[in-house]
Amino acid sequence: MTANPERRRLFLMRHGSVTYFDQAGKPHLPETVPLNEAGRAQAAAAGRAFAADGIEFDRVIVSGLPRTVETAMRVLAETGQQIQLETWPELAEIRGGKLSGIPDDKLREAFTGAFEGVVPEQRRFLGGESVGELMDRIHPAIARLLADASWDTALLVLHGGVNRAILSYALTGGQRLFLGNLSQAAGCINALDVGQARHDWIVRFSNYAPPAPLQSATRSTTMEQLFNEYSKSRLLSRPQK
Repeated sequence: MTANPERRRLFLMRHGSVTYFDQAGKPHLPETVPLNEAGRAQAAAAGRAFAADGIEFDRVIVSGLPRTVETAMRVLAETGQQIQLETWPELAEIRGGKLSGIPDDKLREAFTGAFEGVVPEQRRFLGGESVGELMDRIHPAIARLLADASWDTALLVLHGGVNRAILSYALTGGQRLFLGNLSQAAGCINALDVGQARHDWIVRFSNYAPPAPLQSATRSTTMEQLFNEYSKSRLLSRPQK
């Protein structure tokens, strides 16, 4: 028997919790929202989990959106590592369209449809970017990362939709599929081992959320929660009869 080829380790995180809508359901600009109190605690808890296992990162990559940068910095603060963050804008979250332009009867599907089952490439997220367009920028970025042989352990702090694209790629051995039902809790950690062959991926674990690993507080998805929050503003904006 021959030994398994050496694999490298990708730790893939979703950023900590943020507040996308105000109490009236009106959206904040998603490109600027910082972590909220829960998100800061989630990022610190993830950092302590890495520190407890003595994990050292060779590279730390973020999308550049403030919520990923802040999460990564809080993780590194807990591990005691001083690593220059790399900003890869092509790994930003799947881009939504204008919420006000989505009809009421299409609203729930616009929020949740991109994260249900095996998602067709033409499915659009909130009337904006399609799943296929998301994969068009995520897959080459991962190929570029893997082509660099200089690292052994990397941390990627990204987003729920982006993480699903990467996990789908790993789970299907490099196929062009998007598995929407892969839950990504705020501040969660995934561990992926990758070899030299295109199909050589091992998903060690997924969606580990250090502050609440059993995730017993909710059974709804992030997008279902956001749909309910945004729906408040739709109800308030309707003219009174």
